[in-house]
Formats: sequence, C-alpha cells, structure tokens
Amino acid sequence: GAPTISIFLKPPGVIPPGGSTTICCICQRSYGSFVLYKGSHRLHALEQSGSRAEFSISNATYKDRGTYHCHYLEGGTVLARSDELEVSVEELRLPRPDLSVLPGQKVTAGADVMFHCTTTQPSTGCYLYLEGQIRAQLLSGEQGDYSLSRVQKGDSGCYSCQCYTMNTSREWSAVSNTLDLVVR
Repeated sequence: GAPTISIFLKPPGVIPPGGSTTICCICQRSYGSFVLYKGSHRLHALEQSGSRAEFSISNATYKDRGTYHCHYLEGGTVLARSDELEVSVEELRLPRPDLSVLPGQKVTAGADVMFHCTTTQPSTGCYLYLEGQIRAQLLSGEQGDYSLSRVQKGDSGCYSCQCYTMNTSREWSAVSNTLDLVVR
C-alpha cells in the first residue's frame, strides 16, 4: 500500500524563544526524499538518513510558530503526506513538572500502568508525550494522572509531560524529565 509518514518534534512540546527542537519525518520506505512545508511554503534544509528526515529549529523565534507537514517523494512524485504538526513558541514561565510511573518503568505486556505528572502549579492541564507525539491530555489540579491499561509492546518508548495554566493567556512549563517505558 501507499507509505505513511509520521511527523513529530524531538524534544517535544512548546519551545521557548531562543530554544531549539528538531522536526522529524519518518517513512517506512527509505529510497525516496522528503520535503518539509510550513503552511504552503516549502522549506529546504532537510537532513536525511534512510527513512528519516530532520529539520532543526535553533534559536527559535515567534516566526517559527506555525503548522508544518512533510511530503515523501519518489522520482519527483509525492507518494505520501504527513499529518500537520503545530509548532508553538512561547515563554516557559511555569516550573518543570515531574513525571513518574507506577508500578515502574519495566512492565510485562498486559499490565496496567499509571503515569503521574506532578506540578506545583494549581489548576494546570498537562500533556503526556510519547516519542514527541501527544499521547494524552491530563486535566488536573496538582496532579495529572494517566492510566494505560493492558499495555502492549507498542506502548514502549520515551515519555515526558508538559503543563500549562488553564487561564486565558496560556502559560507553559518546561518539559519534564523523560521516562523510558519498557514493555516485555
């Protein structure tokens, strides 16, 4: 069938002005090329290695905000288009939350897992990221909980969380520590 492309930010989350991140595009096929767009504007500098292409944003400014997507081409023909990725550049004013997982980072397939994203800030919402993509939205007081029941191998990977205030002018925290979940 037609190839599909995934697009994500590494590290994930809202980027502070002056911060940096990398937009990654991955396709199962590896002999074509990738083109990255911001809105309808084509961007060039994609470093490609095999089935993965990366575009680095360093010293981010508000101009880097926007919606990005990737095309995958073979012989000049577009075979796939990724979903859109929203890149946000905001001051990170809230303290960094702490991510923990119960019963632990190594679990057996079929187990239930609970992620805790703890923040000192009252009335915030938090996002839980898996490998740079939003996995869940946690609405919380001081503690955001996300339970993952009957985990599978596909739930393995690097998790982190990031919180924001629920008031009109959304303020963001830095991204939490990362946790590697291993499902055996």
